[in-house]
Amino acid sequence: MSRLLLRGAAVITMSPNRPDAELVDLLIDDDRIDDIGERCDRPDAEIVDLAGRIVIPGLVNAHLHTWQGALRLLGTDWTLLEYLQRIHADIAPRYAPDDVYIGNLAGAINQINCGTTTLGDWCHNNPTPEHTDAAVAGLRHSGIRAAFLHGTPNRNPDARHPLDEVDRLLDQARGLITVGMAIGGPQLSTPDVAVADLRAAQERGLVASMHQSGGEPAPGWEAVRAAELLGPCTNVVHGAGLTDDWIAALVDLGVTVTTTPENELSHGHCAPITGRLLRFGAAPSLGTDTDTATSGEILSAARCALTYQRGLDHEKHRREAGMMLSTASITSKQALSWATVEGAKALGLADRVGRLEPGMQADLVVIDTGGLNLWPAHDPIAAALHAGVANIEAVMIGGGWRKRGHALVDVDLDDVRGRLRESGERLLHGLHVTSRSSPSG
Repeated sequence: MSRLLLRGAAVITMSPNRPDAELVDLLIDDDRIDDIGERCDRPDAEIVDLAGRIVIPGLVNAHLHTWQGALRLLGTDWTLLEYLQRIHADIAPRYAPDDVYIGNLAGAINQINCGTTTLGDWCHNNPTPEHTDAAVAGLRHSGIRAAFLHGTPNRNPDARHPLDEVDRLLDQARGLITVGMAIGGPQLSTPDVAVADLRAAQERGLVASMHQSGGEPAPGWEAVRAAELLGPCTNVVHGAGLTDDWIAALVDLGVTVTTTPENELSHGHCAPITGRLLRFGAAPSLGTDTDTATSGEILSAARCALTYQRGLDHEKHRREAGMMLSTASITSKQALSWATVEGAKALGLADRVGRLEPGMQADLVVIDTGGLNLWPAHDPIAAALHAGVANIEAVMIGGGWRKRGHALVDVDLDDVRGRLRESGERLLHGLHVTSRSSPSG
C-alpha cells in the first residue's frame, strides 16, 4: 500500500464544509484520500512538494462521444444537421472495432491531458459486440475513470435497447469502468420503448442518459413520468426545447441535465439552459460532446457556459432595469462545480469523485500557476477555472499519476498519433470531407 503526502498547494476541495481554498496537506492512501489538514505527517508517506500550485478535484466530462477521436475538429463549421449527415450517415458505418478502439484511447488520453479524470463516454457507434469491447478497451488502456454509457447506432424508434449487451458488460465491469445506458429516450423512441428502456435501467440500478436536442417535448415524456421512471439516475443531455414546466418537473424529480455549451451554440441545438436550471434550483453538469467540434477541454466548456449565461443575465437586467448589474449573477466557483460536483452526480459517481474529502477516490488535478496566463493567481478558484492544458501539471486517478511534470505517464504518444492518423485517413478516404465541404464520392 502506497502513501503520498501532497504538501504546499492551495487546495480547492469543493466540499460545502470547507473554505473555498486553503493551504492544507492531502494524504493519499492507496487509491483514496485518507486525510486533509494543516499537518498530516506520516513517516511512511512520500512527500510531494506542491508549493505554488493549486489542487482541485479531478474534472468530470459528463458527455462525450469518444469514438470520434480520429475526426477531431473536422466539423467546426458544421451545423447539427451537417454533423448528423456527415458523421453518423457517411462516416460512422465505416468504423471497424480498431477505429473505435483508437478513437476511445486517444480521446480519453486527451481528456486526461486536459485534467479530466472521469469521463461519461456516450458510445453509440457500436453495431457489434466487438465494437463495444474495443470502446471499453480503449478507455481501460488510457487509465481514465469512465462511465461507459452503452448506446446503439440503431435509429429505429421502435427498437428497444439491447439488454443482453448491457448485462454482458455488467458481468465484466471492474476497476475504473462503470456501466450505464445511452438510450433514445422520449425524443427519439416511441413512448413504449422509452418506458421499457428506462425501466430496464431502473431495474439494474443504472444511469440512463438520453438526448433532448430540440423541438417540443415528445409524448414519451409524459409516459415515462406517469410510469415513475424519472429520477436521479436519469440524465438528460442538452435539454433543448424543454418548457419551464418540464424543467421544474425534472428538477423536482432529481433528474440531472448535462449541457455542452460550446457545440450547442455552434451547432445550433439551442441556447444552453444553464440559467433556466439555476432558476429552478438545480445546476448543470458539463460535456464537450464531440471532438469533431471542440478541443475537448472541459474547463473551456465551463468558461463558455459561465460567460454565455452572464451575458444573458446582464442583457436581461439592462432591458428590465435600465442599468447594469451591480454584482455578477454567477460565480466562478459555481462554474467549477459544474465540471466537478455536478458531473459526478450526473454519472452516478457522487459518492466517489467530484470533491476532495477523506474516503473519496484520489482523483485530482495539480495546476501550475507559474504561467503568465495565471500568475500571480490572486484568486485560486478563478485561476483554476481559467487554466489551460499547458497549466495542467499533473493528474491523479485512483491514487496513481496519469500525468506528471506536464507529461502524460506511460503513454507512447508517437504510437497513438500514428494509429489515430491512419484511422482518420481510412475513415475519410474518398469522401473529401472537411469542415467547409460536403462529402462526395
